[in-house]
Amino acid sequence: MGRGDLTDDQWARLEAVLPPLPRMGRKPRDRRQCFDGIWWRARTGSPWRDVPERYGPWETAYTLFRRWQIDGTWSEILKRLQVKADAAGHIEWEVSVDSTVCRAHQHAAGARKRGLTSGGTVPDGLGSEPEDHAIGRSRGGLTTKIHLAVDASFHVLAAVITAGQRGDAPVFTEVMDRIRVSRPGGGHPRTRPGHLLADRAYSSRQIRAYLRRRQIPHTIPERRDQAGHRLHRGSAGGRPPGFDREMYKRRNRIECRIGLLKQARGVATRFDKLAVRYEATIQLTLIRQTL
Repeated sequence: MGRGDLTDDQWARLEAVLPPLPRMGRKPRDRRQCFDGIWWRARTGSPWRDVPERYGPWETAYTLFRRWQIDGTWSEILKRLQVKADAAGHIEWEVSVDSTVCRAHQHAAGARKRGLTSGGTVPDGLGSEPEDHAIGRSRGGLTTKIHLAVDASFHVLAAVITAGQRGDAPVFTEVMDRIRVSRPGGGHPRTRPGHLLADRAYSSRQIRAYLRRRQIPHTIPERRDQAGHRLHRGSAGGRPPGFDREMYKRRNRIECRIGLLKQARGVATRFDKLAVRYEATIQLTLIRQTL
């Protein structure tokens, strides 16, 4: 067993949430071996062709990775692990929201910008691929930004990727809408945190109104310019928003979780040309770290 490969206990937990094997057709290659090969590539950030031979042909590993991205298997596995964690009481619904910027390697550039194919058709699984492939140009060069919602026990409940120059506040509602943890006994999935923590980038009237409408208690510091405008308006400016400094200190957990996520070099530096492939790499990393 190579360094970073699944242990027998981890594989048993993963196998319980994998899709069933097809009953017809040729028997597929050992899925544990393929998963370890896919994870090796995400952990090291190496090209697919450099996957070691002990994991089988690199084409098999890439084909499985691509097929599970297209049919949503990676996302479904992560959701099933979240359901199990919530049922066991491991998810704490004090949620922090933040983002991190990842440098896009030169190998991530070069995908088509206008139309994903020369014929103008969109291949299966690429219908949600943005035109810019979630690669933008900022001070650090070509970058991609990952927006995360993390609970107090370091479970990533939602992740959205955008171009690196995109702001945090415009993507906030999309991140919140992706928080959706099903209940084992049925019924409506849980989508509302018990408390939300965020930094000054999320201090806006629209976001605070959104949280009040959904009855989500929150701790978000007010920006200095907003405080100045409110004081300048006098009594018409209203009261300052409530802020608990001690509660805000607990937001450091999302910073720690971002550091843990970036231990996978395939996430810390983006090598995937397509945004949907990079998102699948993030989901794979979250699955492996959850195990």
